[in-house]
Amino acid sequence: MTEQTSPLMRNLRRSGVWFVAFALALAASSIGLSRFLETETPTVSLALDPLNVNALTGEITDDLNDTSNAPDLDALLAKAESALRFDLADARLYSLIGEIKYRQGAKDQAYDFFDQARKLSKTEIHALQRSIGRSIETGDLSRAVGEIDILLRRWPDQFPAIAEGLPTILSSPDGYRAVLAAIKAEAPWRASLFGFLGKTREGLDLANRLLLDLTGSGAPPTSGELSNVINGYISQKEYEQAYRLFLFSLTDEERKLGGYIFNSTFEPMSSRKPFSWQIRDQPGLEVTFETSQDAVEGEGGATVRFLNTPVKNASLQQYIELPPGSYKISLNASARNLKLPKELFWSVRCMGPAGEIVRFKIPEGTFNRQALSQDFSVGSAGCPMQLLKLETAAIAESWRFRYVGTLVMHKLSIERLSS
Repeated sequence: MTEQTSPLMRNLRRSGVWFVAFALALAASSIGLSRFLETETPTVSLALDPLNVNALTGEITDDLNDTSNAPDLDALLAKAESALRFDLADARLYSLIGEIKYRQGAKDQAYDFFDQARKLSKTEIHALQRSIGRSIETGDLSRAVGEIDILLRRWPDQFPAIAEGLPTILSSPDGYRAVLAAIKAEAPWRASLFGFLGKTREGLDLANRLLLDLTGSGAPPTSGELSNVINGYISQKEYEQAYRLFLFSLTDEERKLGGYIFNSTFEPMSSRKPFSWQIRDQPGLEVTFETSQDAVEGEGGATVRFLNTPVKNASLQQYIELPPGSYKISLNASARNLKLPKELFWSVRCMGPAGEIVRFKIPEGTFNRQALSQDFSVGSAGCPMQLLKLETAAIAESWRFRYVGTLVMHKLSIERLSS
């Protein structure tokens, strides 16, 4: 005879199943909420799920980085070691223990943990940073560069964190060779390196040397890298060095465009180095370069289209280097319905106390291949380099002064006059 289950027992069993299901759902919910909060509020996340390693590493990291309070290193070490018992394969925990021991003065033990972290994850960020520092300290600069390359390939935003050590590395023959080899292999941090080196006088010489060694290699200097270093020399007021580097950087084709004004016929080209034409975005006008065979009616050169709006300044300029002496600036230009409520002119300004030395005005109206010229002189002092710039005389962008029409500049040149 089958034993009958009483209604009370059936209800208890149902309650038990429901309770287990509820407990499991609550646990899953807590874990899920813990995951959600682990980045922003790791302490709350850990309260919901004490085994959440992501939250734990975040909390310990925050405590170590808190500059307003001295961290309790012993307590943090106990937390990290306790978590390690549950997750022996998490490189971050070894790295955190290493950092804590490093701050406690146990550097040999610390580096053992950093090494273990890197065995588990070659790109563990903190272990890599500490390893780079140790390699630099011990003079193993080739290894340091290899570690920097690993770090920056995985964590490109970490370049500022290691940048300060680069001049030390580059000042050593071994370190220099290692960096040169890395950037020849198109290291993704190559552009950042030249941008950083271009900001200091010491870095400029190192950058210049790298550029020279890259020339003729399979990974020659880019226009951006050259511009960084040239602009760096200009910022340091070493104008002659800046101009020499520009001349050195020219290709055989570019050398054909040389002169006191580089590319005086405004040939379309990708170079935007400081001693070549720079076109800046400017509301109210458009600037384009065309060769004579590509232009309408053979009117090659720089075309400036004014869009019936106020124009303050203009968008075309070039650094030039004129030795002291007498000169003539000449422009061959065409215009269609050109209306200039305020002057439009080319100016030559000294990169020094002398200021503007010539203002070469462009007429209004419609004309075809009109030849314009003006004489000027460069003094023997206070004018080591010059800025050639197309400008308007508008001080404010008033709608009473709207520029209209098209100007085509076929050729702009400067020639030295015999004394």
